[in-house]
Amino acid sequence: MGLYGWAASHFLAGTPNIAQATTKTVGKAKSCIFIFAWGGPSQLDTLDPKPNAPEEIRGQFKPIATSIPGVQFSEHFPKLAKMADRLTVVRSLTHDDPAHLSSVHHLTTGRLAPKPKSDAEPPSRRDSPPLGSVLAQFRPVADGFPAFITLPWIVSHPAAPGGMAPGQHAGWLGTKFDPFVISGDPNHPQFEVRGLKPNQHLPETRMDTRRHLLAQLNGGAVQQMQQKGFDLLTSANVQRAFNIHEESPATRDRYGRNIHGQCLLMARRLVENGVRVVNINWHQDGKNFWDTHGDNFNRLKRDLMPPTDAGLTALLDDLAVRGMLDETLVVWVGEFGRKPEITRNNAGREHWPFCYSGLLAGGGIRAGYVHGSSDRFAAHPAENPVSPADLTATLYHAMGIPADTHLNDLQNRPVRITEGSVIHDLFQ
Repeated sequence: MGLYGWAASHFLAGTPNIAQATTKTVGKAKSCIFIFAWGGPSQLDTLDPKPNAPEEIRGQFKPIATSIPGVQFSEHFPKLAKMADRLTVVRSLTHDDPAHLSSVHHLTTGRLAPKPKSDAEPPSRRDSPPLGSVLAQFRPVADGFPAFITLPWIVSHPAAPGGMAPGQHAGWLGTKFDPFVISGDPNHPQFEVRGLKPNQHLPETRMDTRRHLLAQLNGGAVQQMQQKGFDLLTSANVQRAFNIHEESPATRDRYGRNIHGQCLLMARRLVENGVRVVNINWHQDGKNFWDTHGDNFNRLKRDLMPPTDAGLTALLDDLAVRGMLDETLVVWVGEFGRKPEITRNNAGREHWPFCYSGLLAGGGIRAGYVHGSSDRFAAHPAENPVSPADLTATLYHAMGIPADTHLNDLQNRPVRITEGSVIHDLFQ
């Protein structure tokens, strides 16, 4: 969405009434960086290896020890393995929806999609609002910054008839709370946020004259929208936050000189400036993302796991050094896992929503902890199953918003922001 389109939607849409929550939360996270491994990473080949399973289940990768005694990761997550004592690993995520699109809605909103188990249903204003949209309402940001930012794109899948996944914009909460989308590759030498740079041929005095003239001609919501656009264009803090080229070459190298690593670095810059939720989607790589139906092992060890391993550890290190980790919740997760059986003809793994893994860190989350476990083949949870809605409820709790908070939808009906329950064991 362009600058003025975002600003216009932010001030020309109505806001549903807020119904009071009945529970309390001690969440201390001020911001959340939600890293979405779009496509569905294999739990067996990343965070939950099963070295004693038959080869056709366990796959090619070897397990390595982590800094949590007795806990192993895949050999292609070596940096994360050394940092495991700062993380919570959830090995019992589970649901029954094998479709990409509707699973995204469940994960991001904590509610079932209007049409579950469907790859044919695109986004609509019937969708529930995701975490970022709800935070944009409850936790506005000063100095012209959007509260909810997504980069580097809104995910879609070429094999899904519906294309774009639901649950990525504000749905029935209204366009006012849609994310500000930063598209493009932050690793490109000429990268800049489109529409954010003032017209160099327009003197500042002339811009001020235009602003005053518009204020006289317009009022109310339209004037607020225009003011928001001017704030984004003229705020030195906004300009600086989006200018990733200010970072040192050494810092950029640590995150990885690739689109994913530099998106993570951009996320750190944004939460440093008060942005509430930064959603980083795995980019359009032209190779079906983490959806490894074929060539699973080469894709993981060559293209997917190394940028994740380097970028995520650099992000966590950076947040800790800057004293930001306690107030920044970091999440890495996909919409489902992969089948604990290798497809022989193409060395791939099929969709598997019944058991998969994710990571959380910072924001009051326990460190060096594994929540739940899977059975001997990582096919089903063995204990403490966690639904996508439970995960979302936990994120709200960490951000200081009770999970039983209700919002009134466009028909003025009270709707709970998530259908899940908080996992209290995840907190320190």
